[in-house]
Amino acid sequence: MPLLQRGGRAGLGLVLPLLLAIGWEIAVDTGLASGRLLPPPSRIGATLWDLAASGDLWMHVEATLVRVGLGFLCGAAAGILAGALVATVPVLRWLVDPSLQALRAVPSLAWVPLFILWFGILETPKVLLIAVGVFFPVYVGVSGAIASVDRKLVEVGRIFRLSRLALARRILLPAVLPATLIGLRTGLGLGFLFVVAAELMGASEGLGYLLVDGQQFSKPDQIVAAIIAFAVVGKVADMVLITLTHPLTRWQDTVRENL
Repeated sequence: MPLLQRGGRAGLGLVLPLLLAIGWEIAVDTGLASGRLLPPPSRIGATLWDLAASGDLWMHVEATLVRVGLGFLCGAAAGILAGALVATVPVLRWLVDPSLQALRAVPSLAWVPLFILWFGILETPKVLLIAVGVFFPVYVGVSGAIASVDRKLVEVGRIFRLSRLALARRILLPAVLPATLIGLRTGLGLGFLFVVAAELMGASEGLGYLLVDGQQFSKPDQIVAAIIAFAVVGKVADMVLITLTHPLTRWQDTVRENL
């Protein structure tokens, strides 16, 4: 896709948030809204600027990114391995999958007191909690992708006398990659959701800490600034993941146009 066309699409995606921001700023300036509980964009921008100028914003962003990155790597690796094993070994599918599907419904905050009891309040429980959030969508994506591979494709590979390794590399891997990558993107998004719960566990830095600090001291501008920072950082992380995985699905004509 030409660079100009990509830039046009990115600019188009900014139209809606800009219109909403301008509309809210006008509503507060004209007295239609008080702006006490939801500050106007000018105040939020000033808060972001102050946090950035003091260096606090970058410290909190770095802490959150490190936690999400480590949790994503651990959770994604475990999800891919567990999904592949459960989908290919029938005994494991009957034995393990029901329990994992039940645990998938447990809310993130429900793990917090247990992880604090087990691991304390340092970095280990935070990373593990994020890994739990990443694990389940990756596990479901991988196991579902392998289970839904068209039987005819496998039969064609056997007709051509492909070895097990060649069958996996030339047929199974391309068939499961798209769903796996979607699972990774979903897991990354849940990693950013779980990091807020993780940073409730005695954190003194991180965007989740900014949210809690703003709530405790009644600073709505800081809360909204942290939410915006979460949105921007999460979107950038998603774009990086798409860019890194793009060569793996280049053979699909429309996969990146539709996501």
